[in-house]
Amino acid sequence: MTDVIAFAVLLLGYALISGRTQGTSLTAPMVFTTGGLVLGAGGLNLLGEGTTGTAVRILTEAALVLVLFTDAVRIDLRVLRREYHLPLRLLGIGIPTGIALGAAAAFGILPGLSLAGAVLLASVLAPTDAALGTAMVSDRRLPIRIRQSLNVESGLNDGIALPAVMVFAALAPVSEGLEGSAWSWVGFASAQIGVGALVGGAVGGLGGWAITRADAAGWVNATHRRLFSLGVAWLAYAGAEVTTGSGFLAAFVAGMVFGALARDQRAFVHQFAEREGELLTLMTFALFGAVIIGPRLDEVDGWTLAYAALSLAVVRPLAVAVATLGARLRPETVCFLGWFGPRGLASIVFALLVVEQGDIAEADRILLVAGVTVLLSVYAHGITAAPWARSFGRRAGRYAPTAPEHEDVTVHSYRWHGPRGQDTDRGD
Repeated sequence: MTDVIAFAVLLLGYALISGRTQGTSLTAPMVFTTGGLVLGAGGLNLLGEGTTGTAVRILTEAALVLVLFTDAVRIDLRVLRREYHLPLRLLGIGIPTGIALGAAAAFGILPGLSLAGAVLLASVLAPTDAALGTAMVSDRRLPIRIRQSLNVESGLNDGIALPAVMVFAALAPVSEGLEGSAWSWVGFASAQIGVGALVGGAVGGLGGWAITRADAAGWVNATHRRLFSLGVAWLAYAGAEVTTGSGFLAAFVAGMVFGALARDQRAFVHQFAEREGELLTLMTFALFGAVIIGPRLDEVDGWTLAYAALSLAVVRPLAVAVATLGARLRPETVCFLGWFGPRGLASIVFALLVVEQGDIAEADRILLVAGVTVLLSVYAHGITAAPWARSFGRRAGRYAPTAPEHEDVTVHSYRWHGPRGQDTDRGD
């Protein structure tokens, strides 16, 4: 009961000031993570007592599924079909490059970490977090190409990184034998990505068709429209998991297809995300501070802090710079994309999955380093998101609304023109 009281007080306190903090550098994940640190086992010991890592993982998975689904509903597939090159670069080149750079840094910086453990740690930290990136993907002052690229990347990179996490989790106890794992990695990755995308597309398509027909017939009320989207997200996740696919990837793909087929339902999905979904996310960050990282803060050393900072400030920006070579992007655009790769819910889930393997000698260390990286990301990206998004959006608006195709339109404030010349105004 103490847990409930502590979280309720934290929730009520933040609710009273939420209007004042909106659009500032004080974000909800920062407040609830700090609350978890203060109220958890590393502080007053009022929150998280008796809560296991498995319980936190389940809650985190639930929050991540909802975040991925609801963020995917925002994506305009018409714009994405025109501007798929940048997300494809970030996913196809940026993720492998980031894992390679992160593994090299971990192997060189963290004493005693095996090569397989270093690659596993880098894979855990590869996915970016849609929840911590809300300030970017929802700020309409930013060009839609930037917002949609970050949104698509954060939604799909979980499914791409998960096969690497699972493969190197199996190899971590014995760092030899990496060469023989190539085909198994390819097969596992293909199943995770392919099956996840197929299941997500099927569930999202069927859900979008069903709710559209039922709504037109007047069979659905407002409350259950919101709950319907929750069912679609969870059916996609569970359906993919039981068929060897990536549930997170399935939830994201389901959201994209659902949003495309049931455009009139988007408002209800967003309402759900801003209410019930937000509550799950806030609970997750509070328990992250109270249960996962708070009790381990006394184990943090200089090497751990150095690697966490390097992962956020060097590894990710370098990976994005490599991925965007030849894309003719402006330097600030590359820096913006490189910096805003926050680590959060997905990295917490993956690190806890590693711990639950039970036979990985380096699991606790990987959880500690990943937790410190997420903790730094919560504050660093929370503090910088709103001001940089505002200033970047203002500078974007100074550019001409039309530009030759060979120029970088990433930072232009532009309009897409439909087949009859009508303006779609940045795709939203």
